Amino acid sequence: MNAVGKVEKYHAVEKEYDFTDADFRMIANLVCDEYGISLQESKKPLVYSRLARRVRDLRLGSFREYCNLLQDPTGNKENTYLLSALTTNVTHFFREKHHFEQLRNEVLPPIIERARNGACVRLWSAACSTGQEAYCLANTVLDICPEAHRLDLKILASDIDPMVLKTAKRGEYPKDQLDAIDGTTHTNMISEVDPQGNSFLIREELRDLITFAELNLINAWPMRRPFDVIMCRNTAIYFDKATQTKLWSRFAETLVPDGCLMIGHSERLSGDAVDQFRSIGVTAYQKLH
Repeated sequence: MNAVGKVEKYHAVEKEYDFTDADFRMIANLVCDEYGISLQESKKPLVYSRLARRVRDLRLGSFREYCNLLQDPTGNKENTYLLSALTTNVTHFFREKHHFEQLRNEVLPPIIERARNGACVRLWSAACSTGQEAYCLANTVLDICPEAHRLDLKILASDIDPMVLKTAKRGEYPKDQLDAIDGTTHTNMISEVDPQGNSFLIREELRDLITFAELNLINAWPMRRPFDVIMCRNTAIYFDKATQTKLWSRFAETLVPDGCLMIGHSERLSGDAVDQFRSIGVTAYQKLH
């Protein structure tokens, strides 16, 4: 899940470049307008520490030159680097495990039964980051429905950052992430561990259920079919209140009747969406008819 990180120590290199309030405001306004990310004044040290290396790597003389690059129409590619620098992809396998238990025991069984009867089923891992959430969702589906590949059942996994999507599509992760996967699930999810034991690969059967795509949640969505489940956890908290409220309503519009929305432990529904859902668990909601 993309998240603006905590303030980092930067005093050791603070004077390497001049970083004015105007520079900060320009960057903060850009990421708010383009990505919906709200950067408060308190994030100025973080922005400096994250971007000073980029200014150095580009051989620029100041943050003002970097801001000029961001504003130059020919420098749009730099926005990708800016986004990656200012977001921290904090995620792991089976994060907030209660959601996957609820999916397995309550939410997915009737949805899968509909798929077995010929219905089209679509699940969405929004803000999927490096892909762990999407693979856990696919594993949960296959545990309940081993024949899922023969049904009209697909998982969309999207993120705004093309760099993290490369990792997600590859499905290869460092060995230390195995700690979050228990023994039985390990067998179902992992196809191989590299000979040196430094990384592992997700099974092709899980990868085949998922389509990874770059998507900015605050822009237009190209999807035509409604979703039965949407997971968007620990992402909206980094948007301003107005953007959060609009996002919840858009999710409601994109879900089938009785569809399920799961959000992060620090997030709460707001605006019209409060009346469009009922709570069915910890930060889990069902769309009302």
